[in-house]
Amino acid sequence: MLQSFRNASKSKIGTIVVALIGVFILIGFAMGDIQGLGLSGNGGLGSSTLAKTGSLEVTDRDMRRAMERQLTQVRAQNPEATYADLAGDFDPLLQSLIDQRTLKAFADKFGFQVSKRLIDAEIANIPGTKGLNGQFSQAAYEAFLAQRRLTDAEVREVIEGAMLQRMLLLPGANNPRVPLGMATPYASMLLETREADVALVPLSAFAAGLNPTDQQLQQFYAFNRNRYLVPEQRVLRIARLGPEQVAGISATDAEIAKYYQDNQAQYAAKDIRVISQAVVPDRNVANQIASKAKGGQSFVDAVKPAGLAAADVSVGPQTKAQFTEMAGQAVANAAFAAKSGAIVGPVQSDLGWHVIKIDGVQNQPGKSLAQVRGEIAEKLTTEKRANALADLEAKLQDSIDNGSNFDEAAKSAGLTVTTTPLITANGQQRGNPAYKLPAEFAAALKSGFELATNDPPVLEALGEQGFAMVAPAQVVPAAPAPLASIRDRVRQDWIGQQATERARAAANAIAAKATGAGSLADALKQAPVKLAPAKHIGARRIQLSQMGDQVPPPIRLMFTLGAGKSRVAADPEGRGYYVVKLTKLTPGNALAQPGLITTVQREFQDPLAQEYAQQFVAAVRKQLKVRRNEKAIAATRKQLIEGGS
Repeated sequence: MLQSFRNASKSKIGTIVVALIGVFILIGFAMGDIQGLGLSGNGGLGSSTLAKTGSLEVTDRDMRRAMERQLTQVRAQNPEATYADLAGDFDPLLQSLIDQRTLKAFADKFGFQVSKRLIDAEIANIPGTKGLNGQFSQAAYEAFLAQRRLTDAEVREVIEGAMLQRMLLLPGANNPRVPLGMATPYASMLLETREADVALVPLSAFAAGLNPTDQQLQQFYAFNRNRYLVPEQRVLRIARLGPEQVAGISATDAEIAKYYQDNQAQYAAKDIRVISQAVVPDRNVANQIASKAKGGQSFVDAVKPAGLAAADVSVGPQTKAQFTEMAGQAVANAAFAAKSGAIVGPVQSDLGWHVIKIDGVQNQPGKSLAQVRGEIAEKLTTEKRANALADLEAKLQDSIDNGSNFDEAAKSAGLTVTTTPLITANGQQRGNPAYKLPAEFAAALKSGFELATNDPPVLEALGEQGFAMVAPAQVVPAAPAPLASIRDRVRQDWIGQQATERARAAANAIAAKATGAGSLADALKQAPVKLAPAKHIGARRIQLSQMGDQVPPPIRLMFTLGAGKSRVAADPEGRGYYVVKLTKLTPGNALAQPGLITTVQREFQDPLAQEYAQQFVAAVRKQLKVRRNEKAIAATRKQLIEGGS
């Protein structure tokens, strides 16, 4: 309901006040739109120092590390991303580092300290730092750091900055009171009612009778040539090296028998155990679990005091080899020596103390060669054909590398050549909507449009369809279509432009005449063409937020006008121009709706908290006299954005 007010007063500082520590670890410290107090020159700062606040600095290395982490996150969604794609992130990231140092310098100055124990506790609460037992693990923490390309010092610095924010910003910004005197005028504004007269000046009313001369068409076409640009077209030659070239290759009886012999473990009888397992670091805890389970308590209930749940202990069906890889040789030996239903352990491994329950025993019989012959033959045949196809592709590539042209390479490999008509880069043929480059050649299309006519052909992988050799046979550069071929289209565009200009001029004239004492109805009668009569509309301001993005342009425009004023707005569907005249404005009175005032107070709390926090940080920056080295910042930006990869 108050979205329009909320949008107007939002700032990114609000997310800082309520952010969790884990978020800072993953996305960095973001202070958003708090502006810097940049100074010209470097103010005596070193060439590697981008900014200084108090005794703390933001260096070139700090910025590079921040951008590096940002790029890593972006590449998780877009592996092809480069630093150039992060150009818009440079300034916010730099500002975040400056603001982080600013609050740290302020805290140091006035004795605010975050103890090592508090930071250790926050690190221990990060999910990625816990081991199998749910407790903090140094090995897991080191893996967490390596995965995110962070150092322990960087993590501690970020956590300390986040905790300082909570200490410094929350007390002043948390749950601010919004006075009645502030909320009431806004609530009354929401209840304001407006009425207006609206008329549409359609383009169609001004298009009738327009007929351009040849000279006008020529001039319009010359001025708008890029509007009629025909993209580059090419004739491509494509030769496919596919599965049909190796269709005669199959696995032999000897190969099938040898594969069966080499993989006896796969086809031999198997002893499979269905296992539940608890792993704890303390032997006494393990003894308690084993004692309770052996005493008749369910295994899930027995492990609960150790902080484990059913999902933590359920391992499921395991062969001895699989369980050995998971738990170690000694644990697996003990588990596979036990009977169904038995409780095994505690048994120690490198992971801790294991208590195991054998939920069931499954004896899987072996398979004879005759039973698995078909599946082995299919597997080996598929592999042999794939290898043979790869060998043919390598020979074809060697032929190209040795100087063979497209025809020579295709002939040496016995390939059939497909020649396309003139097509665009999307694989379509102009003037023939029915044509589309076969989907199997889609991977070759991009290369076909990147090669020059004198470049050697290239091979593109087509997945299961093999490979495609492609080369351009003809290139037609991008150029405007000849006027003669698109004359009707140009004529309609000329008429549309003329009608638009005339309709806009007429709408502006109508709005000028309707402003003040004149009525919109009288102004419409003076228009150069006959127009439909005006319509009367009305709405409350509160309805705008209820409509969201679906507010009709006349209603939106109505709430921007002063009493008696008129204005023009383009129809979003391109039908013409609206002329809107505000005829009545009735102020709202929220005193009759105290519930709305309360709602406004509640809705304004977040923006007000954000404003308080923002003003606090701005005051801190001013007191500490933050200095920016604009020359060094520009150099770092250039090296990263223009030279990074």
